Amino acid sequence: MLKQMQRPDRGFTLIELLVTMAIIATLLSLAAPRYYGNVEKAKEATLQQNLATLRDVLDKHFADKGRYPQALDELIVGRYLRAIPRDPFTDSNRTWQLVPPADPQLGGIYDVRSGATGTARDGSRLGDW
Repeated sequence: MLKQMQRPDRGFTLIELLVTMAIIATLLSLAAPRYYGNVEKAKEATLQQNLATLRDVLDKHFADKGRYPQALDELIVGRYLRAIPRDPFTDSNRTWQLVPPADPQLGGIYDVRSGATGTARDGSRLGDW
């Protein structure tokens, strides 16, 4: 009679699991910096766009009314904006730094800047944008 061959236990050895985990860790260490770099780049681009939008709307308000708004909410009431854009670094639309005009007779908000305290990828302060 033929002996039946016994099948070895199914599963992975500890070495196989460790090698697999090392390969996954290596791949993650290569991919993670690129991912986080792209997240920061996207936040900076969003901040630049939001600042450009706010500044454009401030200029339009001045062109229409002859003065700058007293508060950002005035831009919504006047239908210049649907909503105040959020600062992607502070994740809020209430942290904008409001810059008044040199002449107080011209209104309350001449310019806006980010309320973020960090630095951009190029080394400049986000609050100076």
